Amino acid sequence: MPATRLASASLAGRRALEKSLSSARSLTGAGALAAAAATLAYAVVAPSSQLFGPTLLAPATPDEIALTFDDGPNPTATPRLLDLLAEHQVRATFFLIGRYTLAQPALARRILAEGHTVGNHSMSHPRLPLCSHTRITAELTDANHAIEDTIAAPVLLFRPPHGFRTPFVLRTARALGLTPTTWNLIANDWSLPTADAITTRVLAGIARNQRRGYASNIVLHDGSQTTPTADRTRTVAATAAILTLQSLAPFVTLDTWL
Repeated sequence: MPATRLASASLAGRRALEKSLSSARSLTGAGALAAAAATLAYAVVAPSSQLFGPTLLAPATPDEIALTFDDGPNPTATPRLLDLLAEHQVRATFFLIGRYTLAQPALARRILAEGHTVGNHSMSHPRLPLCSHTRITAELTDANHAIEDTIAAPVLLFRPPHGFRTPFVLRTARALGLTPTTWNLIANDWSLPTADAITTRVLAGIARNQRRGYASNIVLHDGSQTTPTADRTRTVAATAAILTLQSLAPFVTLDTWL
């Protein structure tokens, strides 16, 4: 996202936060506390929120699709996804967990070697707003070192685990030269029961984003925060269907939008 757009988004976010807090102050007692809590909760968890500062979502290029995969590298799923992407000549963005990268260095290097973008997804996937500043700094910094030392290339993107962030999380990411990013379409592939259900949700989300005039920044999962070799068979099958059904779409990596 160009610097002028980032600055504009940041200013708009601060003004929105100030307005919300001003509204809360006009209330009394429990009502004021509830309004302030709701505003802060939205700022922390909502993928589209810019209240704590700008995060990369998706530009006004509605035909573009960015496939992103979180929580890898996973030796049981990531190679199958890489094979699929190569078959369709599509590049994607992989947000890697630092400790999994150290356990699967060859797979992390393969992701980069095949033309995909690699991002930072923290060292161990905690809920960062619940962590101390020291822990937050270590999670982002250690992951950056683990990933960059493994792939021998700079990392430019950071996706906070669960999308949860605070002003300190975002400041820490930017101090490391990372652009924070969330999403505007999440596949829920960890919970939906079938590949068809995942595919249907993603295609509906793409159509919704297009009607609104935006590209689609899609979250899928090649791994799991709790299981290094998680079964992502449904995600692999859904990805194959999406690539086939959207074969004419321009697929991009998130760094294209920086």
